Amino acid sequence: MKDFKVEGSPTLGLAMATFGFFIGFAAVSLYTPMAKSLEGILGLSGALVGLLIAAPNLTGSLLRIPFAAWVDQVGGKIPMLTLLTLAVFGMAGLSILLHFYYPNLEPWMYWLILFFGFLSGCGIATFSVGIAQTSYWFPKNKQGFALGVYAGVGNLAPGIFGLILPYAFKYIGLTNSYILWFGFLLLGTLIYAILAKDAPYFQLIKAGFPREEAVKKAKELGQELIPTGNLIQSLKISAKQIQTWALVALYFTSFGGFLALTGWFPIFWIESYDVNIREAGVLMAFGFSLLASVIRIFGGWLADKIGGELTSIMAFSIVLLGALTIIFAQNNSFWVSFGGEVLMGIGMGIANGSVFKLVPKYVPNATGGAAGWVGGLGAFGGFVVPPILGKFKDIYGVLGYSKGFIVYVVLAVISIAISIFLWFRYGKKSI
Repeated sequence: MKDFKVEGSPTLGLAMATFGFFIGFAAVSLYTPMAKSLEGILGLSGALVGLLIAAPNLTGSLLRIPFAAWVDQVGGKIPMLTLLTLAVFGMAGLSILLHFYYPNLEPWMYWLILFFGFLSGCGIATFSVGIAQTSYWFPKNKQGFALGVYAGVGNLAPGIFGLILPYAFKYIGLTNSYILWFGFLLLGTLIYAILAKDAPYFQLIKAGFPREEAVKKAKELGQELIPTGNLIQSLKISAKQIQTWALVALYFTSFGGFLALTGWFPIFWIESYDVNIREAGVLMAFGFSLLASVIRIFGGWLADKIGGELTSIMAFSIVLLGALTIIFAQNNSFWVSFGGEVLMGIGMGIANGSVFKLVPKYVPNATGGAAGWVGGLGAFGGFVVPPILGKFKDIYGVLGYSKGFIVYVVLAVISIAISIFLWFRYGKKSI
């Protein structure tokens, strides 16, 4: 064992964690491009459409909790591969169903489509696995930027797929588009399986080194964060800290809100301003999803400079302003609504970067468990919010698409209050 050589590097670790997250996270936009079509074929209410759009986010959020904590026990590769494999099965089932039955779908098939959405959503859960995996590769003073790059690039997936799919529908058809997506996911999973490497500590443990020696060698190789227990212990340790639950609430608004609106904005544009599906995809991608993803890198960098707490206060204030702008537009001004979307994308992107900067800061001895709680329960907002937005549409009709953003006003105000509390309680100590 003395001749054992640790493979990989922080750069490779970041690259493969980001790649795994990217291919799995695309499922956020799984049903958005064909939601309008399914609504007509199956006769769905606004709430059921919202549930369908949100379906991948249920498993994609809740599975983050145990799988992220599992990283503390075995490293990131096995948990990531497990989630991607489940997503492959979900995409395979959906592709087969569409191949044989679309567009002659029957009402009962809604529940089967919903199930495949839940299964495909396992890929979304790769987020918190990659967060922990990346955190173990990088020293604390570089984690803000590294996690910003990881999440920023990975977050591009829904915007890119939401942009491409409507055009793919036009030129190769809906069924072939989803079969092609399945092939992309399968190939990406195989690439990850071949190239990904765990952080030094986990490689040493797997090679048979005693824990004490593995810790020593890993630290010599530059690994600062070392897990302190198994899966259950990691969850318990992180759950006992109030900071973990404060970050859960913040992430419910920033990332859960991001997931919800990535699926909802195309419907908003189609129904509120009568744009076609391809234009709606462009508006969502460039005005919100891609913007939020790219600016997340800046959010992580800014959190390194001035602290995650202050960055969060600023970011959620921008989200609040954006939500109020869309409500004010009342479906009457396209450019005012678009401005509101852009503001929300900027605010959520910065907040996503700042919140996860605080995870290893607040819970350094159980980062995987904390990432699971924050990433899992926080992302649950992506499942909870769309049906509520759909309910506003059922109650108020088309005007409900703008009125529904009152949900984000409430969430933003709560998040600003929590961020201020964290700043006064913990943030000043780090300045």
